[in-house]
Amino acid sequence: MRQRSVRPVAGACACGQAGGVPPDLDFLQYAVVIALIDAVRYLLVVGIGYLLLDRRGRRTRPHRKIEPRPAVTADVRRELLCSARTVLVFGLVGACVFTASRHGYTRLYFDVHRHGAAWFLASVLLTILIHDSYFYWTHRLMHTRLLFKAVHSLHHRSTNPTAWAAYSFSVPEALIQAGIFPLVACVLPIHPFAFATFMLFQIAENTLGHAGYEIFPRWLLRTPLGALTNTPTHHVQHHQVFDANFGIYFNVWDRLLGTNHPDYARRFEEVTARPRPSA
Repeated sequence: MRQRSVRPVAGACACGQAGGVPPDLDFLQYAVVIALIDAVRYLLVVGIGYLLLDRRGRRTRPHRKIEPRPAVTADVRRELLCSARTVLVFGLVGACVFTASRHGYTRLYFDVHRHGAAWFLASVLLTILIHDSYFYWTHRLMHTRLLFKAVHSLHHRSTNPTAWAAYSFSVPEALIQAGIFPLVACVLPIHPFAFATFMLFQIAENTLGHAGYEIFPRWLLRTPLGALTNTPTHHVQHHQVFDANFGIYFNVWDRLLGTNHPDYARRFEEVTARPRPSA
């Protein structure tokens, strides 16, 4: 397909396009392509997580099911339908970012060699750190009395979530979750493949957090790594108590601000100490 050149508009912000040319698509085409990519990523990663952690876990590691009762079929159906809608929202927000990049309003770059392999990797790691903070603070905001019912309560209808709940958001929450893309695209020079790599990481982490099975060893929380990282127990407990455990990847903000649930460590110990059932 012949590419047409796009000249940045006058007055474009300093975070102008950093190099290369975006794909020659219109807004709707961008939205469809991005939504399809997100849908495939969701179905593959969450589907594999569901099969390995839930379906297989029921047979091989039932003692590691954080909430022993089985998930309700109606919850799974809702999680899938809401996640499908979220993918459409992600497609629309992504289309806005790529359209803005065609006019010089983002720092997306499209020549993968422009900043080299080291920056490509660094941009993925920085995006993970930025998103960890973004998620914590937007998550706490959504738990305020002003916003919870209208924005976040749908996600919390899954008090015993499955992996399919990873994208089970209302439309306003889906827009907030999608906001990490325009934020990063205007803050960092980042290649779309680097952001896609981050998205693969986040959906994998999201799947682990919602699948309902604890994968970490009992001794984890007694180590420095346990003070840094979150666990599936941490997020499942959040779905049940609502007012604690707001972090996603790391436990730094929850520890600094005292928002870990006081029963988190004991709950983790209880889950990981359960004996394996005899064959």
